[in-house]
Amino acid sequence: MHPAGLAAAGTPRQRKWRTWPGEEIGGRGGGGKGVAGPPRQLARSLQVGGHGVRDLELRGARSAGMPASKRRIPVSQPGMADPHQLFDDTSSAQSRGYGAQRAPSGLGYPAASASPQAAFLADPVSNMAMAYGSSLAAQGKELVDKNIDRFIPVTKLKYYFAVDTMYVGKKLGLLFFPYLHQDWEVQYQQDTPVAPRFDVNAPDLYIPAMAFITYVLVAGLALGTQDRFSPDLLGLQASSALAWLTLEVLAILLSLYLVTVNTDLTTIDLVAFLGYKYVGMIGGVLMGLLFGKIGYYVVLGWCCVSIFVFMIRTLRLKILAEAAAEGVPVRGARNQLRMYLTMAVAAAQPLLMYWLTFHLVR
Repeated sequence: MHPAGLAAAGTPRQRKWRTWPGEEIGGRGGGGKGVAGPPRQLARSLQVGGHGVRDLELRGARSAGMPASKRRIPVSQPGMADPHQLFDDTSSAQSRGYGAQRAPSGLGYPAASASPQAAFLADPVSNMAMAYGSSLAAQGKELVDKNIDRFIPVTKLKYYFAVDTMYVGKKLGLLFFPYLHQDWEVQYQQDTPVAPRFDVNAPDLYIPAMAFITYVLVAGLALGTQDRFSPDLLGLQASSALAWLTLEVLAILLSLYLVTVNTDLTTIDLVAFLGYKYVGMIGGVLMGLLFGKIGYYVVLGWCCVSIFVFMIRTLRLKILAEAAAEGVPVRGARNQLRMYLTMAVAAAQPLLMYWLTFHLVR
């Protein structure tokens, strides 16, 4: 290569390549050796992807007598592969593949995510439907929260489940030994009965609910020991007990309406008081499984008498509360009906206890 061409290659200007015929290049080389040889070989070397041009420059520099340290190699273009590169550059491929990073902004930081307005404009139909569905869900939740107390008194149910371990132990002892208890009055605080965990006389739903579930499980155990267990029979046992409880509640409510009794006894209170009989039923069936029919009749008889006394002393204060507050003598005609109603409710408990358990012990 001509020395002027080498000087121009070191400048920041764009380098221009110049080719000479084979004879001229061969005449300038040392010892009369040509670089490219015949013109055909030179043309073929120039056609090979730019590599022939690089070889041409190196050979021209060697022929001109330049030292090896001053030989300059042209920098490859961005789109061309560098022959001296050991590994392939995959950074551009990652940006096009799965898990690509966000394109940096003008200052080198990651570009900010699209705004909500841009996202809405990108897919307005689905975003509008999502917003409409969210508003409907919020309105439905608000409507349910406002009207749920009309169908399920959630706030009242919380009161009946406000129990603790101490209360449960005392209540079970009261159900088995009501003869030792003296004060049956329910405590009030500002015209509101205190929570069951503070008053053993207050009704609760925890013990009746757990006793009902335990009764069904014990009935299944008794049927299994007699090789009579089946899911249908166990379901019949549970549904019959629940049906009898429902009939009891409806019959008492109808009787209170016919007798025109104004009392603070609510439907939930009736369910709680009537559900206490399942505790004695569990004891009778378990003793029957351990000691046969003798153990069953002894324990069930004790529990029947205990629940009878418990119901008399509890419902007497509830049903006769109006008469006691007004000072009306107990021997009045209306009060006599109330007393008969109280005794009928208490007497029905032992009968149902025997009816729902006698077939479980053999």
